[in-house]
Amino acid sequence: MKDPLLDQLKRVIESQHGASAAFSQSVQLFKSKGDARAWDGAVHVFDLKNHAARRAYAWATPIDGSTKPRYFAVLHGGKVTGPAEAVKAAADAIRKFGKAGTGK
Repeated sequence: MKDPLLDQLKRVIESQHGASAAFSQSVQLFKSKGDARAWDGAVHVFDLKNHAARRAYAWATPIDGSTKPRYFAVLHGGKVTGPAEAVKAAADAIRKFGKAGTGK
């Protein structure tokens, strides 16, 4: 049985990063005390073909006031060495650039 969320995350990764993605596994994260960048939820790991990163981490979160989710797709590399670091990198980017990603 196909999972519609995994299919959507695969499409997000492929459209944002220009690589073919294949689902590998899901990792459940739990928020730790004192870390505002942490998050409770599943991060899905995808292996990439034809991309230097070789791996991407993706998840969806609800948008306040909407019935649609916000999708995240973060490449493996640099300080992003796993699912927890991917969530932290996304949270840092939101703080820096704002929820719309424009810095406003």
